[in-house]
Amino acid sequence: MAEILKDLQPVEVFKYFEKLSQIPRGSGNEKEVSDYLVSFAKEHHLEYVQDSALNVVIRKKATPGFENSPSVVLQGHMDMVCEKNKDVDHDFTKDPLKLRIIDDMIYATDTTLGADNGIAVAMGLAILASNQYQHPAIELLVTTAEETGMDGAMALDPEDVKGRILINIDSEEEGTLLVSCAGGLTARTKIPAVWEDLDENRIPYMIKIRGLRGGHSGMEIDKERGNSNKLMGRILMSILSEIDLRLISIDGGSKNNAIPREADAIILVKADDKTLVEKKLLEIEKIFKTEMRVSDPDVRVEFEILTNSPTKMLSKTSTNNVINYLYLLINGVTSMSMEIKGLVESSLNLGVVTTNEDSIVFISSIRSSVKSLKNELTNRLIVTAKLNGGSVVTESDYPEWSYNPDSKIRTIFEEVYEKMYKTKPHIAAIHAGLECGLFAEKFEQLDAISFGPNLYDVHTPNEHMSISSVQRVWEYLLEVLKNIK
Repeated sequence: MAEILKDLQPVEVFKYFEKLSQIPRGSGNEKEVSDYLVSFAKEHHLEYVQDSALNVVIRKKATPGFENSPSVVLQGHMDMVCEKNKDVDHDFTKDPLKLRIIDDMIYATDTTLGADNGIAVAMGLAILASNQYQHPAIELLVTTAEETGMDGAMALDPEDVKGRILINIDSEEEGTLLVSCAGGLTARTKIPAVWEDLDENRIPYMIKIRGLRGGHSGMEIDKERGNSNKLMGRILMSILSEIDLRLISIDGGSKNNAIPREADAIILVKADDKTLVEKKLLEIEKIFKTEMRVSDPDVRVEFEILTNSPTKMLSKTSTNNVINYLYLLINGVTSMSMEIKGLVESSLNLGVVTTNEDSIVFISSIRSSVKSLKNELTNRLIVTAKLNGGSVVTESDYPEWSYNPDSKIRTIFEEVYEKMYKTKPHIAAIHAGLECGLFAEKFEQLDAISFGPNLYDVHTPNEHMSISSVQRVWEYLLEVLKNIK
């Protein structure tokens, strides 16, 4: 296979990033990449641990002169969000990513790139593989299932990690040092599906929402981008308010932590209502294009009459419950921080809707930097579900990461940055979840920081990464390691 990145600098980092791009590593499918990391450790005669959750820790001794320095944990996650457009033929369970370069950017072809968080793993492997860099004792900690709820970090045995300085390389904006993050959880709502025989006097319509930008539900939630699931709720409620419709199915999004870009629904309406339905669909597309002319100018509402009629339809009660829940569920930013200007404090993202035989399932990501507000959002979701005959279970509940005013590693990062670039870095909190919060709970007296190169449109098929930014961040990381005494 051609090496697309072989001429890029830093060579070792991009060599390992390209290697990782050939290994399927969607969340829940990490066995192959975890075993690759173990093989790497064996090849380089390094001590390693691979636990039952497939987390991997690889240890390397300090270089001469750093024997008495505190050991450092370089940390990232091996899994990636697997997103593609519906018309793209790509199997994330077996197909390698097809990398391409455009100017200063690396993309994958029609899929997510996995720079979130493959670039962290690549940098860690490049340091472990080389003998030319100065550094304290290193532990490369690579976790699983970060994108679906940080399950790997939750399962990690604290005894497997010795260092108490943690450098997380899972941030997406060069020059920004993250020192705090939101906590979060996943909420799964089920509304029972009661089916009835098809009314043959009804016309089946397929309705599609396309052309949305989507994005990371933590990083881009404040950009007011359209959520295809919520927009479909508006469409269905608009029709239901004037027309007797029955729902056959509704499906949208694929990841709870990605703002969904596409949604499909199949409805049945009476033949006499055909003209009115099509008129309303055309009108609501115009409304969406006006409302989202900045955030999502390419939004489209497509519809067609199906030639193959379904064999059953949801009951009137089930139809109403699903549409009411979809319409009423709170979504997007719910509160802003009063302490840090511009920081989203709390949000909810309805990432996935799926129609099953026995229920319609809604999966939401709830985030907040205030635990009580995270609980409040969860309770509001539960109440909304109960009012519509549904039930809710929560999972993957992870804590917020609180700011440490006495962080020594932050001071080192600041001093090195000012020395290298003659300006101060941006110290910030983030609304997205980072594993630092979980590690802070697991490891006593942990001193952590998060940084990374410029990534764009993560969790979407347009995800891309700046080549020059990777080189600068790599050089910055090496200089930081030299200054940890």
